[in-house]
Parts: sequence; C-alpha cells; structure tokens
Amino acid sequence: MTDLSRYRPNVGVVLFHPDGRVWYGRRANTPEPHNWQFPQGGVDDGEDYEAAARRELAEETGVVSAELLAQTQEWIAYAFPADYGGTKQARGWLGQKQMWFAFRFTGDESEIDLEQHDEIEFDAWRWGRLDEAPKLIVPFKRKAYEAVVACFATLVV
Repeated sequence: MTDLSRYRPNVGVVLFHPDGRVWYGRRANTPEPHNWQFPQGGVDDGEDYEAAARRELAEETGVVSAELLAQTQEWIAYAFPADYGGTKQARGWLGQKQMWFAFRFTGDESEIDLEQHDEIEFDAWRWGRLDEAPKLIVPFKRKAYEAVVACFATLVV
C-alpha cells in the first residue's frame, strides 16, 4: 500500500442523471483532448467528506438538488507527474487521495450554472456514459477514473 500521508485529501463527485448518464464538465483553459472530468476538490480542515462533495458540486456546477447513492470506502489516489505545475493547492503534495461520491441529480437542468462561483472550473458540460470517463481524463488520472467507474458501474440503469 502506498503511503498517502503526502497526498492532498480530496473528494470527487459522479452526478448521475435519472436515466443513468453522468455529468461531465470541460475544464476551462485546458487543451483537448483530455479535458473532460467530474467535479472534484479539496476538503477543508474538519470538513465531513460528504459535505465537501456537496460543496464542491455546488461551487463547480451550481447543482444542489442531488441525493446520495453511494460512496467509495477507500481512498482512490493518483500521483502528480514530475513536470506538473498544477494549482497553488497542489504545491507540496505528491498527488491527491480522493473519496468519491455518487449522487442522483433530482433537479432541473436550469439549476446547472458554471459561472455561479468566483473560480470557474468548467466552461461547458454534457451528459455521457460512465464508462467514457477514463478516456476523457488527463492520462495521469486515468487509473483513478478506472477505479471510480468500477466502483459505481452497478449504479448505471
């Protein structure tokens, strides 16, 4: 087992449409082709993981109408590549360790607002198949996304 003490605590969210598709956001200012991903973000000190997942989902997508379906029981981690410039939050960390949450979207699509937060993460969004995720994400996160897909595959209707 990898020592995860130098990996930044993080949460990720797979938002399921009632018909089984999942929500993808296109990362702003990120080159093609690996720029689609799920909402994710850091956990504040003392913050509950589900609360962090709901906060990140709302900040990055505007979505607050969601019911919890499942969560991973173990960390899913990925290392940053050696040449990764990353964000200021990533500095000093070897990578990220993530607790993942699956939510079902219960609202109306008009709720989705990519510009409602100061820091815009995504510049476009779409619904897609869960099994598309590993080929859409940057290569260094691919194994983590494969693990997420495996964890939540039974939720696809």
